Amino acid sequence: MSDTAFPQRRSGSPRSGTEHPAAPPRRTTARSAVTVTTLLLASLTAVVAVTVRTGDDSSHLGPMLIGYGVAWLLFAAAVRAVRRAPRRVATALVLAGSAAVAVAALAAPPRTSTDMFRYAWDGRVQAAGISPYAYPPAAPQLDRLRDEWLFPDKGDCRGWGLTRTDRGQCTRINRPGVPTIYPPVAEGWFSAVHLLSPADGRHKPLQVGGAVLAVGTTAALLAVGRRRGDPERAAGRAALWGWCPAVPIEAVNNAHVDTLGVLLTVLALGTATAGVRRGALLGAAVAVKLLPVLALPGALSGVRSPARVARVAAALLAVVALAYVPYVAASGAGVLGYLPGYLHEEGYSPGDVHRFALVRLVLPDSAAEVTVVVLLALMALYVLWRGDPARPWRGALLLTGTALLLVSPTYPWYALLLVGLVALDGRWEWLTVTLAGIVLYLCGRQSHGIPVQALSYGVAAVCVVVGAVVRSESARRFLGRYTGVLRARV
Repeated sequence: MSDTAFPQRRSGSPRSGTEHPAAPPRRTTARSAVTVTTLLLASLTAVVAVTVRTGDDSSHLGPMLIGYGVAWLLFAAAVRAVRRAPRRVATALVLAGSAAVAVAALAAPPRTSTDMFRYAWDGRVQAAGISPYAYPPAAPQLDRLRDEWLFPDKGDCRGWGLTRTDRGQCTRINRPGVPTIYPPVAEGWFSAVHLLSPADGRHKPLQVGGAVLAVGTTAALLAVGRRRGDPERAAGRAALWGWCPAVPIEAVNNAHVDTLGVLLTVLALGTATAGVRRGALLGAAVAVKLLPVLALPGALSGVRSPARVARVAAALLAVVALAYVPYVAASGAGVLGYLPGYLHEEGYSPGDVHRFALVRLVLPDSAAEVTVVVLLALMALYVLWRGDPARPWRGALLLTGTALLLVSPTYPWYALLLVGLVALDGRWEWLTVTLAGIVLYLCGRQSHGIPVQALSYGVAAVCVVVGAVVRSESARRFLGRYTGVLRARV
């Protein structure tokens, strides 16, 4: 009997006159994706708010670990779901979700880092007409600037983030006996936030500033996606930054100034060609935190013209030099502050946490540093010569991620730049490096003999290598043939 003997009901045709045609499958899938993404984002926002209100990195570590773990799972699920949503709706969801998780992180004072208190102090010192590089916070020359918030004089100076100066003063500022380490553009940000803040703003203005920078970076990533003619993937990639749990915690709740460097780096790589503008933006990023200098080889990927290379490098150096000029006039050679001492002391601490953890597994300590320098130099040359000039962020991601794996830092906010580069390129496996830093920072002090640093960064390295293999052309051809064989058998 032929197939036409029994007429087939067409998809969506009504069974009776009172029924409406069924929605097209694609539209139903898109609506479901929007609903699921919205629910996941609402859950992620709630988890971030609860985590910063109940957890910290010392006396309440359990809630912080649980909250972080749940947040990362929700983040992964939301990024996957939003890829099925219509492009315009997905873009709106990414921006709204980025703003929501940023606002959620404003629910409490800093929970895992005291760096913000130094930012607030440096802004206050500059408003008084004093260079932040001139004196350490504990210096008697700055006694008139102290207040009850940054220098609480009541109680026994016990509690999260509190320490004592050599003069016995209680303070929230870490390393109160040394000058600031932050470069001049970062100091300009601290000063601007202070000038725009109400007198009793305390921690909140810096957190709000961090939220503005975080959401602004999300918007910049979306703009870069449209600029490069890839709007279909732009939202999903921007979500890798906007919804990443490390962003509301480190960029907003802890208000790390690294976020300003991330925004400037995204603008440099995504909105400018290899020339003066790209060099100037990268120079401004380097003058926030030194880490964005790792993006320079990526910014010069495939550039064969010595003149163009010189323009980018000259613009970068000029911006850094000009940013230092007013501080050099005020402090002379002291503008480096405590930076040299900081780089020397970060070996790291405590206990089993050291620089170059993965390299030390196979080489003696005496050879580790030289080996890392050589490897990074070779990687930089590879990026310069073989990098894709149409995707400068790809080389920047490779070099920055490799540097973090080799150096194995204990501070997770160093990886904020990596998160921004991941969002530009879409290679999400590099986010495991960010997770490694978080695990080390939260668990390293309570490792009980477990090599947390080597394990966390080792797992991240494996994930990155596996991701590179799976993304390779040969792997795609193999998977394509294997999938074709399976389909033929079915």
